[in-house]
Amino acid sequence: MKPRLNNLRSRTPFVAALACGLVPPLAHGHVTLERTQAPADSYYKAVLQVGHGCKGLPTLTVRVRIPDGVMSVKPQPKPGWTLTITRVKLAQPVDLGHGRTVTERPGEIAWSGGSLADEHFDEFRMVMKLPDRPGSTLYLPVVQKCKDGVHRWIEIPDAGKPAAELKEPAPAIVLTPKP
Repeated sequence: MKPRLNNLRSRTPFVAALACGLVPPLAHGHVTLERTQAPADSYYKAVLQVGHGCKGLPTLTVRVRIPDGVMSVKPQPKPGWTLTITRVKLAQPVDLGHGRTVTERPGEIAWSGGSLADEHFDEFRMVMKLPDRPGSTLYLPVVQKCKDGVHRWIEIPDAGKPAAELKEPAPAIVLTPKP
């Protein structure tokens, strides 16, 4: 059987981009975000990717802390999981526009009661309105509870340090300028 040159040629630009660091490598062993950049003051679909359990055991709960400045979050329900939104009181009401004012914001989203086997992966999704802070980085600390154990993806790097040096880094979104 002859190799298909068209398939090889179509993969070459991706492989070259990956080698040059233009495409982020696939992360194994962490809770990561599908997209790590988004325009400030935009709606962003956060797709948290859970790639493993804890020491071979299934994941039973995924909790994510919502960063300050995010006033609106709509998580996607998952069949077989219970969805909980914990709210935080605001010191002052915030005008979201369109005649909508809020006195509290989402502080944490949790999916629990399901079971994600260690040998499988899954995605936990939510749409959020990002703050108007171009150039800043928002961290979404995640606690992944398993049948017997826990991973705390909550580490935030010091300024100028790469997250790759951390054992359990929090997923992050870099806010880019508005288009």
